[in-house]
Amino acid sequence: MADAKVIPFDDDRPRAGAATPRPGRRRPLVGGGTRRKGEAPVSPLPGPQVPLGAPVDAPGGASGADGTDGVQADAGGGGGWERRIAGGLAFLRRRITGEYEVDEFGYDKELTDQVLMSLLRPLYEKYFRVEVKGVENIPAEGGALVVANHSGVLPLDGLMMQVAVHDNHPAERHLRLLAADLVFMLPVVNELARKAGHTLACAEDAERLLRRGEVVGVMPEGFKGIGKPFGERYKLQRFGRGGFVSTALRAGAPIVPCSIVGAEEIYPMVGNAKTLARVLGLPYFPLTPTFPWLGPLGAVPLPTKWTIQFGEPIPTDGYPPEAAEDPMLMFNLTDQVREQIQHTLYKLLVQRRSVFF
Repeated sequence: MADAKVIPFDDDRPRAGAATPRPGRRRPLVGGGTRRKGEAPVSPLPGPQVPLGAPVDAPGGASGADGTDGVQADAGGGGGWERRIAGGLAFLRRRITGEYEVDEFGYDKELTDQVLMSLLRPLYEKYFRVEVKGVENIPAEGGALVVANHSGVLPLDGLMMQVAVHDNHPAERHLRLLAADLVFMLPVVNELARKAGHTLACAEDAERLLRRGEVVGVMPEGFKGIGKPFGERYKLQRFGRGGFVSTALRAGAPIVPCSIVGAEEIYPMVGNAKTLARVLGLPYFPLTPTFPWLGPLGAVPLPTKWTIQFGEPIPTDGYPPEAAEDPMLMFNLTDQVREQIQHTLYKLLVQRRSVFF
């Protein structure tokens, strides 16, 4: 199998999987009943007649522009399924032969768009029924740091935030999440996280992504957020030492606060088996009303109703370069971001009618 290509962030290439438009294939007229010698063929189908040998294009006139290698729609409208099948086969061929591209962090845009997002979307749209507000506050271009609260025992909130930006931003931007070390120590999860665009939560990687004009997502609460007991839901934990603010200042990227309501209730954590967590090498071992008592069934999250709101961006490009080393400035900006997220959480909770509706 050929190796996947590694491309730089600024390589302005066409979207992976998009084939170059080809001229329509010629095919004979469908049907053609009995006719006398010298008469033109007669189509048995209703509608305008198609001249013999005329090219038949896909709907919209873009023959094969969707990565289907030139497969055309038939006269009965079944070409949609033909294009999907052909596109799927072309996708599989590229995966088998290694004819796809990843960036220096391992991000596979084609796999993310066509497979991973498709797997997460039913959970996002049908199960949690996520409502998104203020996504236009994320800049249409250039780097931006999205800072959000973290909760829910498992980091599903980060994945739902990624889908929210991917599917709702007017400029179709992609969110690159910063993840904890544990994510990249787990088999399978490690590979999927890299393919989805996640990278290690360190200042160096975050700054490189921001300088390349990427939208980066960070959840400063970390394990303290997703592992907090149910009685402390929607109460933000400590935001660390403000490392994310320092990174944004160095890159000159705006900070976009993000508040997520609904994730706190998917696994109501009523206890923590600390001894078992230490044995397994985990930051915590959750005990919920259903887990581990119901086995695998207890790991199914509750179908709560989610709201994700992106707040007004906080600009950082007006500060001098040495501002990133000013501890007082970092403390003030960190507190400003935290207070904005907390205030929005309370506001959304007041507006919420029910946990599940």
